Amino acid sequence: MGDGRVVEGQVGLKRTDAEATFHALPEGVQEQRNVVHSLMSGALAGAVAKTAVAPLDRTKIIFQVSSNRFSAKEAYRLVYRTYLHEGFFSLWRGNSATMVRVIPYAAIQFCAHEEYKQLLGSYYGFQGKALTPLPRFVAGSLAGTTAAMLTYPLDLVRARMAVTPKEMYSNIVHVFIRISREEGLKTLYRGFAPTILGVIPYAGLSFFTYETLKKFHADHSGRSQPYPLERLAFGACAGLIGQSASYPLDVVRRRMQTAGVMGFSYSSILGTMVDIAREEGLVRGLYKGLSMNWVKGPIAVGISFMTFDLTQILLRRWERSVHVER
Repeated sequence: MGDGRVVEGQVGLKRTDAEATFHALPEGVQEQRNVVHSLMSGALAGAVAKTAVAPLDRTKIIFQVSSNRFSAKEAYRLVYRTYLHEGFFSLWRGNSATMVRVIPYAAIQFCAHEEYKQLLGSYYGFQGKALTPLPRFVAGSLAGTTAAMLTYPLDLVRARMAVTPKEMYSNIVHVFIRISREEGLKTLYRGFAPTILGVIPYAGLSFFTYETLKKFHADHSGRSQPYPLERLAFGACAGLIGQSASYPLDVVRRRMQTAGVMGFSYSSILGTMVDIAREEGLVRGLYKGLSMNWVKGPIAVGISFMTFDLTQILLRRWERSVHVER
């Protein structure tokens, strides 16, 4: 009994010393670690979320860039025909390009969001506390804009691979080579303007909704941290609101990105919107595939936010355990 108490006391002392050392790290070193954690967590969150919904995402893009009417029945038929003629894994065609894009995109977006939250918190005097609604929205919008600007060509390549047969583009590098040779390098940024215009409300509302729901939960549940399924639900709500608000610009973006291979000619955002509305109808054209997005989007965003938060928590626990063992 006595020996047990001594050992327990020694272990407790050792843990306290380790935790003190952990917290006493220079501010610059801790900030670097936080950035690395955010990048790793964001990358994993994006990869897991997009892979989970890749078949639905590919189906949505095919409808977005065509003049065919969308319905759940037609979407099912498309998925089934693709499975029969091209095989099960063809449903994930373009997912390699998605991973090349989404891993840096999600890593940058989540990391940027953490940094913007700190900057805005310092500016508005909320350091260490939850931001008020406007800074919360601005932090999300800036994070999404930063990530989109740095990874846009990869998004265009992914869209091209999703809507073309595999004989046309054999791999990601081949897409870049053919586009630059046949259509010019500036084509790699076709659809950039609607992307940025769309990502401002999408990312802003997504992060705003998720952070707001977490704060509301903490204020009313008595628990500082939600359970994983609660995080998933909060993320799903965030995705539903964010994607619904920016969906027409997503359709315009896809049309402009794939114009070179789909036989369309779109020169501006407004012109593209007018052409789509005139030929296919305002709602049926500009909101084509939205019902599928209401299934796919909340799942993807929910998984993404939940994975990011849980990975952050696990990385912090792992880091503390390493310091305790030392």
